[in-house]
Amino acid sequence: MKRLLGVALGILTAIGGFVDIGDLVTNAVVGSRFGLSLVWVVAVGVVGICLFANMSGRVAAASGRATFEVIRERLGARAGLANLAASFLINLMTVTAEIGGVALALQLASSVYYLLWIPVAALAVWLVVWRVRFTIMENVTGLLGLTLIIFAVALFLLKPDWGMLAGQLAPAVPEQETVWTYSYYAIALFGAAMTPYEVFFFSSGAVEEGWTVKDLLQERINVLVGFPLGGLLSVSIAACAAVVLLPAGISVTSLSQVVLPVAEGAGKIGLALVLVGIVAATFGAALETTLSSGYTLAQFFGWSWGKFRRPAEAARFHLAMIVCLLVGIAVLATGVDPVLVTEYSVVFSAIALPLTYLPILIVANDPQYMREHVNGRVVNVLGMVYLVIILVASIAAIPLMIVTGAGS
Repeated sequence: MKRLLGVALGILTAIGGFVDIGDLVTNAVVGSRFGLSLVWVVAVGVVGICLFANMSGRVAAASGRATFEVIRERLGARAGLANLAASFLINLMTVTAEIGGVALALQLASSVYYLLWIPVAALAVWLVVWRVRFTIMENVTGLLGLTLIIFAVALFLLKPDWGMLAGQLAPAVPEQETVWTYSYYAIALFGAAMTPYEVFFFSSGAVEEGWTVKDLLQERINVLVGFPLGGLLSVSIAACAAVVLLPAGISVTSLSQVVLPVAEGAGKIGLALVLVGIVAATFGAALETTLSSGYTLAQFFGWSWGKFRRPAEAARFHLAMIVCLLVGIAVLATGVDPVLVTEYSVVFSAIALPLTYLPILIVANDPQYMREHVNGRVVNVLGMVYLVIILVASIAAIPLMIVTGAGS
């Protein structure tokens, strides 16, 4: 019974933790401009993150090493350092976006200007990272994030024309858009679903919690059930925007527009629930990205790391996280729009993705690390297919960003 409850809790936290500020903003933007014609990208991204996270978790459980420990060992210091630099910068951008997302959500809840919430949000992140146990931190934010299911509830309460929504599912470029903007937002959605920090956190969490090969079944269930259900939650965000914002010609540029369909469909109670969910989701993602920043540096350079160690025993790991939070505060203090930072972060996530995906794919096939737990034939075929998809998205992202003016 205890193990069954653990599996159920893992699935629920995977669902609640799947959506972050990148998923919220990108799905709402896409729904308000393209309807549901890009939902196929969410499906591709969910299968990809399931594949990637499952391989990373299996590598961590079988070898006892997290992502960047493996990358340095397998690629060597020089190639690994280039990988670290790109991944760390994307992660730092995501930390900034998530803190900004927490501040924007608190502004909606309190009417207090978001810049005043930024240092409060960053301090709260640091206190939780410093003092709260890993399992409690992960489960509480994940379960609170489940309140974002209100997007799905609001969709039904809006009583849309389901036939019209189903008709939007066919991949097609709307008349008011171009094939270039369609392709750009396809990459953005893909990057939002396959954000690298999720894998850094997932594999490091496996080490934090002492996973072994005996835990692989639970890990697969968490990933293969929780992440797809989280993907359906992402689709409901896009669908709400397609029902309310698209017909009104409202293109999402702020968090208040993201929650507008919920307020219209579910009223004040729905608005209260969605604000709780957004605060929980963005705060949880801020915790994960902050920890991921420390994980990547500490694992690569061989420092002591982990929440299972006291701060005094992993001083450089904790100092790295403090510095990242301070950088995030400094960037946001310039007045840069957190929504804009979010939109750029998901695209650059797609650009950097091959740097972490390829080493994990290689190690997952290395019997020296994995012994009998190497990838099977089906997983390897999927792995190679996704390597091609990831490379195409990474190469196309910058040209499309230039051609479309970042989707404008």
